Amino acid sequence: MIRKKKCIAMLLAGGQGSRLYSLTTNIAKPAVSFGGKYRIIDFPLSNCVNSGIDTVGVLTQYQPLILNTYIGNGQPWDLDREFGGVHTLPPYQGKNSSDWYKGTANAIYQNLRFIKQYDPDYVLILSGDHIYKMNYSRMLNYHILNKADCTIAAINVPIEEASRFGVLNTKEDGSIYEFEEKPKKPKSTLASMGIYIFSTKKLEKYLKEDSKNPKSSNDFGKDVLPKMLSCGEKMMAYVFDGYWKDVGTIESLYEANMDLLGDSPKFDVTDSAWKIQSRSPLAPPHYIGKVAKTFNSIIMSGCEIYGEVENSIISSNVIIKKGAVIKNSIIMGDVIINEDAVVDYSIIDECANIGKNVKIGENKESDKGITLIGRNLVIKDNCIIEGGKIVDKDMQGGTL
Repeated sequence: MIRKKKCIAMLLAGGQGSRLYSLTTNIAKPAVSFGGKYRIIDFPLSNCVNSGIDTVGVLTQYQPLILNTYIGNGQPWDLDREFGGVHTLPPYQGKNSSDWYKGTANAIYQNLRFIKQYDPDYVLILSGDHIYKMNYSRMLNYHILNKADCTIAAINVPIEEASRFGVLNTKEDGSIYEFEEKPKKPKSTLASMGIYIFSTKKLEKYLKEDSKNPKSSNDFGKDVLPKMLSCGEKMMAYVFDGYWKDVGTIESLYEANMDLLGDSPKFDVTDSAWKIQSRSPLAPPHYIGKVAKTFNSIIMSGCEIYGEVENSIISSNVIIKKGAVIKNSIIMGDVIINEDAVVDYSIIDECANIGKNVKIGENKESDKGITLIGRNLVIKDNCIIEGGKIVDKDMQGGTL
């Protein structure tokens, strides 16, 4: 019996994420915590399984240790399969050459052998830094129905934001006649989501051609997609109308987290019909002290809350001691916030220790921006860190 897959996914997860500053100093962007119990990569992995795609290659490069450990054998996402499942794919040394992934297209090119072993008819290319729920099987059916060579998922954005994206100009039937990578004067509001479905033979053909072009930057948006279009290949836009957030900046990551709060959140991760799975740490139920106050917040297992928490997301195993006040903030796992500390409009990364009477951040109205405290940092008693500051080393005292 010939074993093959109809469609496999290739998940690009090797980006450095420099716009997330100290959050990605020691970990890959897709491994950054989100929403109290998740990491960013949980969303595309869960989308794959919910869409019936059980074979995923995760292309890693920058600081992969935590990401690789987190993915493990794929069991939390039901991706521990005998034929298929999830596989991490770092750059490797071949017989004739070895190199880091030079761009998104080159990363897939270097893993064509992985793709071929499953002999798929179609290949789904995903990015590891987006928060969304999407049924990829609907996009695949659209691709097949239109007999497309490449289908690009797209979402309508405000015209003033379109220049940040690859913009698709389409005909009435959804076929793409022009692709503009971050145009200064966009002609439409249809932005590429960085999600592509290729017919495998076409993908292989254009990746091989791109690899031989010394002038190419080996990128899908800049090189491969425009080349396919200029060669007359049939390319379709699949318009997605759900929630989607590129969390490549501190501001967008903060906004996406805040979108989980409220009685009617903008983005619902509790939908049992489309579960977002994660490798959640084992921890006892959270504990709220007798004098503690909590309002409009997500508080995960293992937390001990003795102070005040308002409009915030508190990840597992966080301790907030008596007199401490947390507002409009994201506190990641295993953080300790000591007595009488005040944290407002801030993100505190995993395993930080915030001293007594420390003041971090300022309210949103100050317009100074989000304050960021990096992983494993110690902020000593009585320190003051003003709004918009990014802290990437321990503070022994004073004001920043």
